[in-house]
Amino acid sequence: MIFADKLIDLRKKNGWSQEELAEKLDVSRQTISKWEGALSMPDLGRMLKLAQLFGVTTDYLIKDDQEQPECTPETEPEDGSQIRRVSMEQAVEFIHLRDAASGRIALGVLLCICCAIPLILLAGAQEAGKLAVSEEFAAGLGCLLLFLILAPAIGMFIQSGLKLHAYEFLEKEPVETAYGVDGMVRERQSRYAARHTQLLISGVILCVLCPTPLFTVITLLGEKNEWAMTMAVAALLLMVGIGVLCIVRTCVVWGTFQLLLEEEDYTRERKREERRNSTVAGIYWGVVTAVYLAYSFITGAWDHSWIVWPVAGVSYGVLESVLRVIRKNQK
Repeated sequence: MIFADKLIDLRKKNGWSQEELAEKLDVSRQTISKWEGALSMPDLGRMLKLAQLFGVTTDYLIKDDQEQPECTPETEPEDGSQIRRVSMEQAVEFIHLRDAASGRIALGVLLCICCAIPLILLAGAQEAGKLAVSEEFAAGLGCLLLFLILAPAIGMFIQSGLKLHAYEFLEKEPVETAYGVDGMVRERQSRYAARHTQLLISGVILCVLCPTPLFTVITLLGEKNEWAMTMAVAALLLMVGIGVLCIVRTCVVWGTFQLLLEEEDYTRERKREERRNSTVAGIYWGVVTAVYLAYSFITGAWDHSWIVWPVAGVSYGVLESVLRVIRKNQK
């Protein structure tokens, strides 16, 4: 095993990200990335510090033919969990499955956001006299279409979850990749980086610009043109749906690389935090979903009740930060 692979292996066994290791060595993250990519080697001083940090000999780090040392107490996971090994075949299959699932998940999210559009259009058309049916018929047909759109979305989520079930451990447990996996994943990540940026920017721009149809109608026709306002609300939801589709699609793919590399949101420390937060998250999102559905069905305000989700997302981020601070103070 060459130095680059030994460095990756030892870093992951300690549960450190590239940023964390760089901070300990007083170098940049790019320097660590070059070492792990076999593009450069550390100088003697840093090699000695690496040996001290990992509890290994410099001979082991430098010489390719040296046996891998037994895992010392410092390199074992702090929570006592076992390290799962990921082979090249598993990594390639996981990337393929996540890529396919990203499209289904993103489309499912789009359908969930846009499922109320037929209900809004039918109700608006009936009120504007453009549809010669009763209010009850328009509402009933709209609700029927809503559930017909939601059903395949839920099916997509379930299908994606079942196909990826065998790899759930990547999100929850510390992993160790086989020889060559890290290099393969980084190469694919590098190739996808530009597209990731494009989709992320496009999605954010669409979400930011989503009120444009409403402002345009109000400016040109006024608020009294109810049919135009209804169409504008439908366009707003469609823009949000497409924007979120772009964001979800690319974040799922990008997250695949992070999972295999145990970086950013999937370091071992973050995995430990997620395990601790799993109960809180289940209760929190269950309550948010119940509030969203109850409010939407009782008031019929599907045109703006979607705002619950971004607010809930931001609030959950704050909740996680508070829990993290509390745990640190308890140590």
